[in-house]
Amino acid sequence: MSLVGTKILPFTSTAFHQGEFVDVTEADIEGKWAVFFFYPADFSFVCPTELGDLADNYDEFTKLGVEIYSVSTDTHFVHAAWHRESDQVGKVNYFMLGDPAAQLSNNFQTLREGDGVADRGTFLVDPDGVIQLLEISADGVGRDAKELLRKVRAAQYVRKHPDQVCPAHWDDTGETLAPGLDLVGKI
Repeated sequence: MSLVGTKILPFTSTAFHQGEFVDVTEADIEGKWAVFFFYPADFSFVCPTELGDLADNYDEFTKLGVEIYSVSTDTHFVHAAWHRESDQVGKVNYFMLGDPAAQLSNNFQTLREGDGVADRGTFLVDPDGVIQLLEISADGVGRDAKELLRKVRAAQYVRKHPDQVCPAHWDDTGETLAPGLDLVGKI
């Protein structure tokens, strides 16, 4: 069953965030846009490139009112050490959630059974706590923050304009479509 259109489940996690350890729950994202960005493991190969890319684009996400929550089954202590040791991860200013008990990984159905790590999963959650987008990638396939930004903008546009949809390659300067009988077979 797809998680798109479902409400996120309750959770509690300790995060490394801007040099501090902080507790985060589902209540912290109520009324806000949020991206949950699952990755397999700290001190790995593709993961730091993805987290660094998100860090490089973090200001654009915050301008859109979106908070980023990266998640792995490592602890918040390991996140702090990785942040200190990696040039890419050292740029991160968003929340790095520890998930050693796999509560979030199970809630978002990203846990690799028997491996104890999460798949590469991206989830966009709207201000009502409803998942609007999800993507799961193979372990060796890194994600692109700019493409995620485009999808966030599209989801926010559709939320504000429920009578319109965003076609492929849409950006916030492009035209949208108004679904209706007059468009059937004419696109």
